[in-house]
Amino acid sequence: MKHFLIYVCFISLLNSTTSCNHPQNPLAYQTETHSRGKAVVYIEEAFKPLFNTSISTFEGQYPKAKILPKYLTENDIVQAMYDRKAKTIVISRDLDEKEKKYLRSKKIEVRSEKIAIDAIALIVHPSNKDTLITVDDLKALLTGKNTRWKTSGNEVKVVYDKPNSANFNYLTKLCGNQANNKVIFAAKSNEEVINFVKSNPNSMGIIGLNWISDNDDFDTQDFLKGIKVMAVAKNKKSEYFQPYNGFMYTQEYPLIRDIWIINKGRKSGLHSGFVLFMKNEIGQTIIQQAGLVPAKSPVRLIQFTGE
Repeated sequence: MKHFLIYVCFISLLNSTTSCNHPQNPLAYQTETHSRGKAVVYIEEAFKPLFNTSISTFEGQYPKAKILPKYLTENDIVQAMYDRKAKTIVISRDLDEKEKKYLRSKKIEVRSEKIAIDAIALIVHPSNKDTLITVDDLKALLTGKNTRWKTSGNEVKVVYDKPNSANFNYLTKLCGNQANNKVIFAAKSNEEVINFVKSNPNSMGIIGLNWISDNDDFDTQDFLKGIKVMAVAKNKKSEYFQPYNGFMYTQEYPLIRDIWIINKGRKSGLHSGFVLFMKNEIGQTIIQQAGLVPAKSPVRLIQFTGE
């Protein structure tokens, strides 16, 4: 008996829109609105492909708007908000209460919006026969307790993007802050991780899923040439799943995380207009088409059973 799970996402138009509010200052209304002006958005580099597409679509819809992305590590982005350099940030978590309290002490009030469910993807060289891994085995690898591939017996080289990135923070938390620096190596970006794995048969790459999840994107198709995506199980008694959005939604794929937009820009300005765009119909559709799970969309899972 085989079970087939199909992920169906129905995007419905939400009540909020990116229509312009009218601030009290007429000059401010003329120079910056939800659809006009210039805004710098600090974005975790793991989400770069998704936001390159989102920004291009937003600017196409609103020709008088210019969104300037700054792709940095997650920790650097949070620090930029502390330092009043960033009005809008995109990271893999909401700020905790301690962080929000600190910002309030600096007279900075923020509004947080979860816009998507994302995942960590594990990639290997096509010649590698070890394409299944449990979370416990991954932890043992990251902490240096078991650093060899099961099939070949060769030493594993684990490569991630950068220290203090969202990917690094996820791995650090997963292994209880006991990551072994002799096993784990930093590249300079998610793209360099992919290229490293293509050239090193004994490596395992840790990347943000959206770098390889949009099958309609030409860059994604190029990235997928020369790598395989591992399937992951919660434990030895569980099934193995690859990071498809249906299995992310049901949490059967275990290495999931969120994408949050945190904004302190004024409610009638372009920063807030971009946030509204990402959480409403078009932005949520882009997220779905990128192979991630939209946060604001009604979801129905349909299961077919066949012999």
